[in-house]
Amino acid sequence: MAYNSKAKLKPFYLLKILQEETDAEHGLSMSQIIERLGQYGISAERKSIYADIEVLREFDVDIRTYQRNPVEYAIERRDFSLGELMLMVDAIQSCRAITEHQARMLVTNIKTLANNHEQEKLDRRIHVAGRIKSKSESVFGNVDAIHEALRLRRKISFVYYRRGLDGERHATRGGKEHEVTPVGVAYADGFYYLAAWDDGHADMVEYRIDRMGKVRILDEPATRNDEIARRRYEGGDYESFGRFGGEEVSATLTVKADKVEIVLDRFGDAAILSKMDDSTAKACVKVRVSEQFFGWIAGMGKAVQIAAPRSLVGKYRNYLRYLLEEDGVG
Repeated sequence: MAYNSKAKLKPFYLLKILQEETDAEHGLSMSQIIERLGQYGISAERKSIYADIEVLREFDVDIRTYQRNPVEYAIERRDFSLGELMLMVDAIQSCRAITEHQARMLVTNIKTLANNHEQEKLDRRIHVAGRIKSKSESVFGNVDAIHEALRLRRKISFVYYRRGLDGERHATRGGKEHEVTPVGVAYADGFYYLAAWDDGHADMVEYRIDRMGKVRILDEPATRNDEIARRRYEGGDYESFGRFGGEEVSATLTVKADKVEIVLDRFGDAAILSKMDDSTAKACVKVRVSEQFFGWIAGMGKAVQIAAPRSLVGKYRNYLRYLLEEDGVG
């Protein structure tokens, strides 16, 4: 009975064998297929396997016949190409928001989408500085809760934490929970962020999700207003430095030749570049003004400087004076 029961599953075992062991470059001959089925305890004749192949083809499985010596059979078309699977693996390996164990488990699951010949190519190792160390630090539970609250149109509450001078996490506001209306979740610079509406401040606020305690979904309905309705999370046309917002300004930068690529990497196609002379270019960019932006400019020394508008030049100079005064210089 066990044999007959398993024999009925022969088409499925055939599909499993072809999925795991074949692609356009690696096929299996009929003798090899019979041998593989035998390893599963299934005895089969060529005629029945031909029939099973036709059934699978009718089921839209892309089984190809290759006129080699001997003739080989293989599944060529797959849900994802090897390049797409590599991209998924690299994205997972590069994510700081998951633990090393979680990354390994996800990669293991992705490898099941590849055949045996491709799986070893997916063993890619990318060092990620600052990756969280324990599952308890993982943000995915909170991200799921936030999305559920968005679906239900409810408010959420949580305790928010920051690192103190001792390097340890300490609850803000004496441990009192924040109660907010979630608006959206974004992933930037290796971290997840929550944009939310705070009724107490009557304004949008942003929280880094890995600094939030366990999120609770409240029974209270979410606040609804025009500002929430207008909120978009794609960042708009103005470049932010980190998650720091500020006044939106169209600025002109002078850029030395060896820093052009850095500016283009930062602002992308939004930067309008024009040559000034053999060593300098002018870059017109849109930016949200913040201390982080000024710090980025300062880090370039004289290779990247703010040329316009004059008001922005003045703010940058005031920022530099402030730093010197704080250090007791000048």
